[in-house]
Amino acid sequence: MVKTLLGVWALLLGIVLIMLGNGMHFTLIGLRGGIEGFSASELAVVTSGYFMGFLSGARYTPVLIRRVGHVRVFAALGSFMSAGLIAFPLLTEPWAWTLMRLLIGFCMSGIYVVAESWLNDASSNETRGTVLSAYMIAQTLGIIGAQGLLTLGDAGTSVLFIGASILVSISFAPILLSASPVPAAEVTRPMPLRALFTGSPLGTVGIFLLGSVYATQSGMGAVFGTQIGLSATQIALFVAMLFAGALLLQVPIGWLSDRMDRRRLIFASAALGAAACAAGWAIGDNLWLLIAAAFLAGGVTTPLYALLLAYTNDFLSVEDMPAASGGLVFTFGLGAITGPLVAGWAMQTTGPFAFWLVLGATFGLIALYALYRMTQREAGSVEDTESYLSVLPSASPVAVEAAGVWSAEQGETEDAPDRDG
Repeated sequence: MVKTLLGVWALLLGIVLIMLGNGMHFTLIGLRGGIEGFSASELAVVTSGYFMGFLSGARYTPVLIRRVGHVRVFAALGSFMSAGLIAFPLLTEPWAWTLMRLLIGFCMSGIYVVAESWLNDASSNETRGTVLSAYMIAQTLGIIGAQGLLTLGDAGTSVLFIGASILVSISFAPILLSASPVPAAEVTRPMPLRALFTGSPLGTVGIFLLGSVYATQSGMGAVFGTQIGLSATQIALFVAMLFAGALLLQVPIGWLSDRMDRRRLIFASAALGAAACAAGWAIGDNLWLLIAAAFLAGGVTTPLYALLLAYTNDFLSVEDMPAASGGLVFTFGLGAITGPLVAGWAMQTTGPFAFWLVLGATFGLIALYALYRMTQREAGSVEDTESYLSVLPSASPVAVEAAGVWSAEQGETEDAPDRDG
């Protein structure tokens, strides 16, 4: 494993630096938006703009790569993203921020496609699981670390935006200096939503609703903290906890995923998320209880994403997995665009604690739909399920496809002794 990671350490370092810059800017939007007097609904539109750009980038970056190659696309997107981060404090208007978030979302998605293509090319069937897991850990650590960097400056100035831009700019050095060009990224055309829903209703509906949860947490968490009067340091800690929980809960949920009916685990995880959100709504502005609620609510989100992907793959052939992965990423993106808009409207109408109500209700819908699906389809054999692999909701179709193929290969490997016997 050590030898495998040494071969991709530069790529992983670059990803950590990118996530430090991107994670800073996500929280900065809420902090600076509050200082500028933006309303919750305006910041919700700004948040949704990022995910609109992200969805577009996942679709069109492979086209750009086929035309001019990985290195040029990577450098161009990095330059635009770095420029966009610096531009935020120069024009503090909601419409301008929405356009810049569209640009940054597109660039970030494209950067993921390129980086994940390099990582996938640098790994073999035997090492792909290790490489993907390390990649997901690097992303999560970058996001969490970014919140700590926010305490080093004042969101009312340009310093933190400049810092985020610098981090993104220097992140490309280790990646571009170590990665060699690889064949053009081939992202399979997404499976139509009707076919995806027919194959796995729970996977499709659950991924859509989870997209709403993830975008609301990552985009509106800082807005919630600002509106209830938390300090910048407290907001950074609150947002960090939304992501830190996944590092702890991913392992036990993944272990259980390979040993029980995944629908029951989806129900239990979503119910835990709903309960944590209900607690967050009920406990008021007690900081440490809010942090505990964020830890649990955010902690089940990433495992739920991987769980829903694994459950969907259980009902697909290996040949259909790439197209289904693209369809699921697209469905997740639609939910991510919708979620902040609903949360922003609710927070604008009824107050900041509607943040928890919207999250809790969405988790509740996932749990209820999982219960319903248990009555519509017999549980499959645990031995026939695909292996679980941690995949972050921010991953592009490249990583999701690679994870699906790895899971199928692992399942075939594990079944081989039984067939031989």
